Amino acid sequence: MPDIYLVIGGSGFVGRHIVQQLVDRGDTVSILDIVQRYHDVPFYHADITDQAQIAEALRKSGTTCIIHTASPPAALKLEDPDLYWRVNFGGTQAIIAAAVEAGVRKLVYTSSAGVVFNGEDLIDADERTPYPEKAMDAYTESKAKAEEAVLAANGKHGLLTVALRPAGIFGPGDRQVMAGLYQVYERGQSHFQIGDNTNLCDWTYVGNVAAAHLLAADRLESPLPAPVLNELPEMPKSPEEVPPLTAEEEDMVHYALPFVNLTTGVHRIPTSVARPLGPYITPLPNADALLAAFEGPVPRERLALRSRFDALSDLAIARTKMHAPGTSPLQVAGQAFFITNGEPCYFWDFARLVWHHLDGVFPEIAETRTTGVFTLPTSLGMLAASGAEWWGWLTGRDPTFTRFKVTFSSAQRWHNIEKARKVLGYEPKVGIEDGVRAMVEWWKEEHLAKH
Repeated sequence: MPDIYLVIGGSGFVGRHIVQQLVDRGDTVSILDIVQRYHDVPFYHADITDQAQIAEALRKSGTTCIIHTASPPAALKLEDPDLYWRVNFGGTQAIIAAAVEAGVRKLVYTSSAGVVFNGEDLIDADERTPYPEKAMDAYTESKAKAEEAVLAANGKHGLLTVALRPAGIFGPGDRQVMAGLYQVYERGQSHFQIGDNTNLCDWTYVGNVAAAHLLAADRLESPLPAPVLNELPEMPKSPEEVPPLTAEEEDMVHYALPFVNLTTGVHRIPTSVARPLGPYITPLPNADALLAAFEGPVPRERLALRSRFDALSDLAIARTKMHAPGTSPLQVAGQAFFITNGEPCYFWDFARLVWHHLDGVFPEIAETRTTGVFTLPTSLGMLAASGAEWWGWLTGRDPTFTRFKVTFSSAQRWHNIEKARKVLGYEPKVGIEDGVRAMVEWWKEEHLAKH
């Protein structure tokens, strides 16, 4: 029986792309939101902090799967903490309760990669990274608590849940990243840089994020690849006593993923059986086979080389099973997944890519744009931001330059998406450059419509 979907926050940026992808594949979908911006699917007006309103919409729509994307914007300024806690945490609790009340089977929650960020570098961070003791701001802390509530609800009262953690979402319809970068561009400030631009950061095209939500919904009810530990006759006392991976689990994890090369082009490591030929006088007897293997797809049976510290090594999986004996790290239900483009790039390089494409849209600005780069060291940037925040407090205005922004633009923030690729089957389809091009083209149409 096909699912019937309700996208909470379906009038928003990410929510709209999810709705469109569901419509495109022929699914039955409705929107629940406080604002109706589209009229192509049924719409329910409701406050997500009100359980009764949500439950009524669930019953009327016949929903079997909720995709919850609603959240106030993660504005990088001095925000209203109560709003984030009321909507992100309180609203998510109300949605869980309403889902149980209405007998809904599935809940997919849009979390954030920021739930594990505390201002310090995140390098190849995977899902074992704990929540920080002190969050950066109310937005990320409230999202983390909401994610905890969603995952804790899994398996209770017949509800299956999953949380997705996208990082740096951009694309057509974005009014945060794009608006901020355009403002800098329009003001002629694109030559300023904070830090040395050696910090890699993740960005994720919104269409890829939407596709990940559909994959998560589709696989929530997938059978377990192995019995969970608390169903065994005797609980293992150490990771070494955990039963070995089943054939299904091995098929899921014991192969090397191909590189994500949507933007950079082919990225392949030569091996003894697949490599370019290079200069030679007499070709090798198997020269054609070597070249064909190198230019062809990466064979799935090629084993992944792992250390015991890798998230999907046998030992790490055993440890995770010991930590949560009622679930499996290789199932979708009850799990969190980082979702990115798999193409981390230097922070200011992404901004400059957007400005480069804007040059083609606004040649009059491009002609006057300063080409050099003025670099402000991070330490001085923090000092200047502190002064701006102090001045904002004195004048009663929200500062546009904050310590949060300096930290955000200077720290390493990139994530490991191997778990999403192997358990969800997620693969980014649109690369960074194509995504930026689509976003700028959308912004151009928006700008022309207003002028």
